[in-house]
Amino acid sequence: MTVPPATYTLAIVGDIHDQWSAEDAQALLAIGVDLVLFVGDFGNESLATVRQVAQLPLPKAIAFGNHDAWYTATPWGRRRCPYRRPQEDWFKEQWEILSPYHLCYRSLNFETLGLSVVGGRPFSWGGPNWNLQAFYQEWFGVASAAESRDRILASLQAATHNPVIIVSHNGPYGLGDQPEDPCGKDWNPIGGDYGDQDLAEAIAAGRDLGKQVSLVAFGHMHHRLRHTQARIRRRLHQDDHGTLYLNAACVPRRITHSGKNYHQFSTVTLCGSEIRAIDALWVSATGEIHSQEPLFRASKPLRVPARGPQ
Repeated sequence: MTVPPATYTLAIVGDIHDQWSAEDAQALLAIGVDLVLFVGDFGNESLATVRQVAQLPLPKAIAFGNHDAWYTATPWGRRRCPYRRPQEDWFKEQWEILSPYHLCYRSLNFETLGLSVVGGRPFSWGGPNWNLQAFYQEWFGVASAAESRDRILASLQAATHNPVIIVSHNGPYGLGDQPEDPCGKDWNPIGGDYGDQDLAEAIAAGRDLGKQVSLVAFGHMHHRLRHTQARIRRRLHQDDHGTLYLNAACVPRRITHSGKNYHQFSTVTLCGSEIRAIDALWVSATGEIHSQEPLFRASKPLRVPARGPQ
């Protein structure tokens, strides 16, 4: 029987948009994380990026974002496709490369950590309407938002461990309708909740069935706001049930300071199934921390559970 560690750390990687290199992998290894969770948008069906992500020598789970189906999901994108169909299919190839790790309407169980990770709606563009009907029908057999909700709920129910963590490209509906809110619409007309209703409903239905969600990690809605440079988006939300919602979409996620590159990650520290801390980090390939911003600290004193027999 595998005994999970008393404490462990997750890294959440926000929207990459082609900003991934060997230095990112080196940084994650240097700071010693136990599991890496990607919220999608590797690039516009970027095979070079997903190949590098697949080679990361750490346990991982990934959600796909709307840019990962940029030349496939919409007629607009298909008209601008830079490769030759049907001789090439970057969308399908990236799917195959990341198939062991993806969370498309499924859950992955990490027994060494005693943790289950569940996916939300894959390739989500967000917003109140159910769009891309042909795309979701072809690739997932999903014909409506209600069917998408049911698929997410089935993944929640199939998860081995409880509570679970959800990783989705877009966050759920219900986190606020102001442009600065985690899924708030920051382009004209300003305002409105751009979260995924199917994800919100699945979380609520799962809770009614006894499946608790400790954290929902997502991206899509970038921290830098379109309508103002005076502030950034609110990155963390906690609901009345204690579930934490983390928007990890720091874009761009690479900076250079004094000639050295630093890469952005969010880290989540857990004790058993309890989240103790969430931080936003800028870290170098050698593990040097340029900045560390606390986003969440548990209010209760830390009680480390006793370890079982080794």
